[in-house]
Amino acid sequence: MIPIHPDATVFPYSGCAGCHDSAPLAFEFEYAYQPIVDLAMRSIYGHEALVRGPNGESAASVLAQVTDANRYRFDQACRVKAVAGAARLGMQGYLSINFLPNAVYRPEVCIRSTFEAARQYGFPTEKIIFEVTEGERVMDRPHLVNIFREYRRFGFQTAIDDFGAGYAGLNLLSEYQPDIIKIDMDLVRQIDTHAPRQAIVRAITAMCAELNIRVLAEGIETAGERDFLASCGISLMQGYWFSKPVFQGLGQIPEHAWA
Repeated sequence: MIPIHPDATVFPYSGCAGCHDSAPLAFEFEYAYQPIVDLAMRSIYGHEALVRGPNGESAASVLAQVTDANRYRFDQACRVKAVAGAARLGMQGYLSINFLPNAVYRPEVCIRSTFEAARQYGFPTEKIIFEVTEGERVMDRPHLVNIFREYRRFGFQTAIDDFGAGYAGLNLLSEYQPDIIKIDMDLVRQIDTHAPRQAIVRAITAMCAELNIRVLAEGIETAGERDFLASCGISLMQGYWFSKPVFQGLGQIPEHAWA
């Protein structure tokens, strides 16, 4: 039987070929952290960990080096480094970690590194959110749903990123209801002056309220976007209006961002 408590130390390896491959990555990376705010509470809800090069280079420069041969090792290293960085910086809220579903063989086994990192660095597992990396092509939706369900069983929060784009649509939502849905930033852009986007976001918000899912709007860059989304009942927000990602740091929210 696979233990599910964070203090558990025994995890079976059978059936997870990637878990045997412990060779180090041939490239380095770091993290920037972008705040997620709760506008209604005027507080920082958490931070999303965003991969960067070792000197702050773009995520694309790092992801371009990820291949089928090193995908598992990269995914595992991301989890450990994100948790270690959050603990080192004294993060108090939630930590949102992007994961690569195509790198997960058996979720109950591949989650081992996250538990070990949380235990080693003293970061609470109940404050970790797993969301799918932007642009990751999900080839097997049932597999993704199974990953999400297993992560929830282990006590982690889950989020569907970029809702309304690519894999992250109504079909996925009908099979699995996460803790959080992140509205795709293309829907957020200039929403305060775009009636069709307004209608779509209102519908998403009403649907999520019925399903008991929190909505997070990302990519907010203006006060107008912030205010319209707040009028829809959305309080979780993320974007340059509040703070750009801070390389190896947490950053501060300027006072005007709340007003």
